[in-house]
Amino acid sequence: MAQVIEVADPADPRLDDFRDLTTADRRPDRPGGRGLVIAEGVVVVQRLLASRYPVRALLGVPRRIEALQPDLAGRDIPAYAVPADVMAETVGFHLNRGVLAAADRAAPVDLGELLATARTVAVLEGVGDHENLGSLFRNAAALGVDAILLGPGCSDPLYRRSVRVSMGHVLAVPFAPLEPWPGGLDLLRDAGFRVLALTPRADAVDLADVARGGDRVALLLGSEGPGLTDEAIAAADAAVRIPMARGVDSLNVATAGAVAFYALTEGARGGTARQG
Repeated sequence: MAQVIEVADPADPRLDDFRDLTTADRRPDRPGGRGLVIAEGVVVVQRLLASRYPVRALLGVPRRIEALQPDLAGRDIPAYAVPADVMAETVGFHLNRGVLAAADRAAPVDLGELLATARTVAVLEGVGDHENLGSLFRNAAALGVDAILLGPGCSDPLYRRSVRVSMGHVLAVPFAPLEPWPGGLDLLRDAGFRVLALTPRADAVDLADVARGGDRVALLLGSEGPGLTDEAIAAADAAVRIPMARGVDSLNVATAGAVAFYALTEGARGGTARQG
């Protein structure tokens, strides 16, 4: 059984890892602050417990802590069981999911080791929206993308909202910064990747025409709205687009990523990519 500790006082210092989650300058998951990883909800906490991130503690209402007992078996992790009102006062809002876990950040992934084994990677530029970033990680996990590389302007994948929206998959899909930009794309080419830039430009090649053949592929995705910069597109081996119905010129970046991931990973399996 896990070390379940009942707590009735929201000011108890043992709960400090979870305190003031809505206060920007005191958030425990800020990279410039304590830099903790915060998982929210039973499923996401389960994925954190199964990940390489060292879990420090859990905080939750008793029935959620009880639901996680099989995942905590044999592990010396304190689980603080609190009434719902104590939890709300501690974190700063009412948490419908009823449980949180806090973990330390793991050592960064080595880019060279990552590229040595990956076949399909996503490379992001300027994806600063935490929900879009979390959705991209979830889509990457679902559709067989091996890693995500972060160019300039990207938000922190381990920010609580990104972890939640990804349903914890950001804890499993490896990621690393790619520097310099866009010169670092040469590292991908040197590792045998073909670099494709996804853009709605009319002169871009249809994605389905380049997604076949099982090549190692790095797909560049840009921010919501402006998309990829001209410099990033020029640094790619080819500009590709998703064909769309008349009158629609683009998709949300996470949706576009899902369509492209499916086409590319199906191609890597030797299937026939579908036009969108």
